Amino acid sequence: MIETPYLLFLGDAPDMLAAKVAQGIRDWRPENAIGQFRMEGCKADMNLPDMTLAEAKAAGARTLVIGVANRGGVISAAWKKVLVEALEEGFDLASGLHNLLRDEPDLKAVAEATGRRLHDVRVPSVQYPIANGEKRTGKRCLAVGTDCSVGKMYTAMAMDRDMKQRGLKSSFRATGQTGILITGEGVPLDAVIADFMAGSVEWLTPGNDPDHWDMIEGQGSLFHVSYSGVTMALIHGGQPDALILSHEPTREHMRGLPGYKLPSLEMLRDTALPLARVANPACEVVGVSVNTQHMGEDEAQSYLAEVEARMGLPATDPYRFGAAKLVDALVALG
Repeated sequence: MIETPYLLFLGDAPDMLAAKVAQGIRDWRPENAIGQFRMEGCKADMNLPDMTLAEAKAAGARTLVIGVANRGGVISAAWKKVLVEALEEGFDLASGLHNLLRDEPDLKAVAEATGRRLHDVRVPSVQYPIANGEKRTGKRCLAVGTDCSVGKMYTAMAMDRDMKQRGLKSSFRATGQTGILITGEGVPLDAVIADFMAGSVEWLTPGNDPDHWDMIEGQGSLFHVSYSGVTMALIHGGQPDALILSHEPTREHMRGLPGYKLPSLEMLRDTALPLARVANPACEVVGVSVNTQHMGEDEAQSYLAEVEARMGLPATDPYRFGAAKLVDALVALG
């Protein structure tokens, strides 16, 4: 169990998107985020108090959470001094990086000497089965994106919150480091051995009441050459009844891939739906989630209206404007 509240470590993140783990915790569990620790050159800011380790400790923080998701998931040498000092100050450490805290000899030695704990949330803790494709009871919704980090998790969490507020049956199913740190459970999908990825999603979304919806946290993108594998595992293992198309319209290229342009929403729909129908022939695309954080209010509303007219689907920014349109679309499926 990771002890709360947290001090969010932003390190030397080059932009806000690189600190999406911290941003997710701040937005969905603000009561757990006491402050932020930023190193020189950090370009991310969660609008939380900047604190030293001593200040955060005095304020009650129990765990330093690495809030950065860098390419490759590595612990940089520049971070090490802060992480060691945090252990010596009495903090536990929590990380969702591929580079495990427990694999760093210096961190492991200091943790043992100080009696502190190292939490690596990107380590599978279950022996997952190979997917069998058998149809399960209950319903499932999956957000699929034109790119990585376009708001798929926010879409699922916003829809889950709206569903619960309406008294409907819903569960958010975390599949990545941020979702797991927010909810305390889930499957670290991109750390699961490839043959078992789809099976882990089946395990995560078991049979349920006929009117219960699993809101599955999306990962990667079918169009991202680095991370398409996790998306396929979610599409087939999740057997979604409903797909939400997720898009961030102000990007000039795929995240981390300057030579690749984003696909259109139409391309996403026409690629993802046939693949989803392999596992669930009844699957439908029911709505569009647009990340409008870099747009003004009028520009965002105008863009959403254009998408609705063009796609014939309800479109919203579920975090900014609410998820009601998308939840209405699920309810309409019956």
